[in-house]
Amino acid sequence: MRPIRLLLADDHALVLQALRLAFEPYPDLEIVAEARSGSEVLPRVAETNPDVILLDIRMPGIDGLQLLDRLQQQHPPTNVVVLSGVDDPDLAAEAIRRGAKAFLGKRVDPAEIAPVIRQVFAGEPVTLSPGSSSGAAKVAADEFGLTTREREILEQIATGRSNKQIAGEFWLSEQTIKYHLTNVYRKLGVGSRTEAARFAYEHGLAGGHSSSEDRERQLNG
Repeated sequence: MRPIRLLLADDHALVLQALRLAFEPYPDLEIVAEARSGSEVLPRVAETNPDVILLDIRMPGIDGLQLLDRLQQQHPPTNVVVLSGVDDPDLAAEAIRRGAKAFLGKRVDPAEIAPVIRQVFAGEPVTLSPGSSSGAAKVAADEFGLTTREREILEQIATGRSNKQIAGEFWLSEQTIKYHLTNVYRKLGVGSRTEAARFAYEHGLAGGHSSSEDRERQLNG
C-alpha cells in the first residue's frame, strides 16, 4: 500500500521542522511538498496531488479559510486538517463548515497528528481535537477569575511565545496583549512572565499540550 501523501502549509519554519521530525518514524506518511505562504498552496497541490493537507489557519497572502473555499472549488477530493494556534470553537466550526476534516491546535504533540491524518485519509470521522484546551484548564481558569481570552493568552505564555507572536495568532495589537497580561498577573498574584508560566503549570492552566522543553525553558527563565 502506498504512503499517504502530505502537503505541509505553515509560515513558521519551526512548526514545519517539528512536523517533519514527527512524521519521520512513519513510513506510511510521505511529505511531498511544503508551502510557506497561502499563495503557494494551490500551485503545490496542483503539482503534487497530496492526499492530506496540513493547513495553518493564519497564512500570509491568502489565509486558511479562503484557501479552504478555493480547495473545495478547485481540488474537492483533497482532505484538509487545519492547524491553529488559537483555541476558538467558532473558528473551528467555520473551518469545518468550509470543508476541513479536522481542526487541531499547534500546542498538540506533533506525534498525535499522525493518527488524525490516517483517520481523515480513511474517511473516518474525527471526533477528537487534540489541540483544544482541556476541560480542567477551563475549570482552573474560572477558579482564578480568568476570562477566556486571558486563559488563552496565559496558555500561549506557557509555551514560550512572545507578545508579538501572541498578537499575530489572535489578530490583536501588542498593546492589547500587554493589557490582558496585566490583568492575568493581577489575578494570579504574579509579577513576571516566568512566574505566570510557573503558576500555569502548577495549577493546571497550561492547557495540557505544552512540551517538556517549553516547561523547562519557562520555569528556568
